[in-house]
Amino acid sequence: MADASGLKREIRAAAQAAGFDQVGFAPAAAPLHAEEYEAWLARGYHGEMAYLAREDAVRRRLDPREALPGCRTLIMVSLFYGSGPARPVASPARASPRDRQLPVVARYAVGRDYHDVFEKQLDELSAAIVRLSPRARTKRYVDYGPVLERDHAQRAGLGWIGRNTMLLHPDFGSYFMLGELLTDLEIEPDPPFVHDRCGTCRRCIDACPTDAILDGRLLDARLCISYLTIELRGPIPEALRPAIGTRVFGCDICQEVCPWNSDAPSPAPGPFEPRPGQPMPPADMAVWAEEVAALDADEFRARYRGTAFRRPGRDGLLRNLAVGLGNAGGPLARPVLQRLETDGSALVREHARWALARLESTGGA
Repeated sequence: MADASGLKREIRAAAQAAGFDQVGFAPAAAPLHAEEYEAWLARGYHGEMAYLAREDAVRRRLDPREALPGCRTLIMVSLFYGSGPARPVASPARASPRDRQLPVVARYAVGRDYHDVFEKQLDELSAAIVRLSPRARTKRYVDYGPVLERDHAQRAGLGWIGRNTMLLHPDFGSYFMLGELLTDLEIEPDPPFVHDRCGTCRRCIDACPTDAILDGRLLDARLCISYLTIELRGPIPEALRPAIGTRVFGCDICQEVCPWNSDAPSPAPGPFEPRPGQPMPPADMAVWAEEVAALDADEFRARYRGTAFRRPGRDGLLRNLAVGLGNAGGPLARPVLQRLETDGSALVREHARWALARLESTGGA
């Protein structure tokens, strides 16, 4: 086995060979913002994501050794998914009637499910580490595990936590995903990223249509469009529906306005490219709603296997599309919403009724 410094170089090279864009090493210490995380939970900002507040999950988030006994190091890695627009939608003030029919989805969701990509590449890295150090133990996580990944990524030198609570890098912006490999190997940590490059900029706070981004680098998930359209299982609060616009899956607004993303590189086609035969969202909300409405729950899961669109389920995606159609209007909106009004899901029916009422009140036909 190589000496400590040589082992670190070899692990870094193995991470790059596995396809990761950035790699950094952080100590298995309590997260720097542990108290802030507990306060965030106490305020209920996590909404219906009860798994974040489970006692065992909190304990593991506050001490990596609870997730992997004997853990000494967190190997933090990132993958870029691109800064280009997911949909060529004009700004609302200049949008044509045709533009307003386009469903807007978060950029990361257009390709393969990032969990699958990360798991495969983290397994490759883990196997390489075991070859280098046969007694080493590792444990991988993406964003489903009990790790405060942005905290550890900052400590590993991969960027700073911006006002929108995203991890930002001065050269790469924020259009990247994070993963981590916990190990009992003791590896010298990389220098942390200590500079706050946000300065006095408040563009992300001011641009958020639902006021989800609060001062103090806090996000009230209950107001966040990504939470409302992906994680929330029940009805979207009526007061927030108009602000969602046509963003039917996730939201990139706080990243779109961030100056650090203006020159972020667009990576070459990589691991997040759609798999062969993967269904792509139709370029019209009405068409998409018709397609999804024709599926039952099992057919929906099969159709969107290996993509992020499975997360809200059939009824959740139709709920979102109903809200988008109610906000956009257009000649196809009403007949589709009338069909959704008789859907087998009470959740879909309620949002379709709301959308039809909104068309009446706004004159969107």
